[in-house]
Amino acid sequence: MSRRFCFALDLKDDPALIAEYRKYHERIWPEVTQSLKDSGIEDLEIYLAGTRMFMIMEVNESFSFEKRAKADQQNPKVQAWEQLMWRFQRALPEAKPDEKWLRMERIFELEP
Repeated sequence: MSRRFCFALDLKDDPALIAEYRKYHERIWPEVTQSLKDSGIEDLEIYLAGTRMFMIMEVNESFSFEKRAKADQQNPKVQAWEQLMWRFQRALPEAKPDEKWLRMERIFELEP
């Protein structure tokens, strides 16, 4: 059974930077994609409206945020990707100094 998590993050308000960010996401580095899959992420989508990004992540039972963070810290390619992406990104106002993507709280679910 998979679980879903949603996150938000902003991009810097610069059309050239946003265009460049979009280009990078047309061809994510294979090491980054592999690290996502290895951590138990089964599906991941990012949506953009203006400068606000919304990420939906579907994970399997083996996924844990702690294991993912530890694996990311030990992966130089993931670290390089994250550093590169931070050129384009801007933390949300309520983010703590070390936070990027903020996990969102579900406040409504349509019942079947």
